Amino acid sequence: MAIVNLTIVPLGTQTPSVSDYVAAVHRELEKTGIKNHLTPMGTILEGDLAEILEVVKTLHEVPFEKGAQRVVTTISIDDRRDKKSTAMGKVERVKAKL
Repeated sequence: MAIVNLTIVPLGTQTPSVSDYVAAVHRELEKTGIKNHLTPMGTILEGDLAEILEVVKTLHEVPFEKGAQRVVTTISIDDRRDKKSTAMGKVERVKAKL
């Protein structure tokens, strides 16, 4: 299972605020059933990598549909295959060592 950090930034908008765009992306994401966690700086997705990448293409289009003139999408992929891992599991392992 892959853990993906996704950040979608709309550019060329009328305001520096992006919360309306983030909310629209998350409404679209919720339709997919992919496990996700909203963070202050992006969204964590968990699941099959091929499925996530297809969803990312769809999510990248959402700000354009809302009028953005330019969109920058950044993804980081943690694809561990030696054992099952989750985003929260990774956090808990670090907390246990603090």
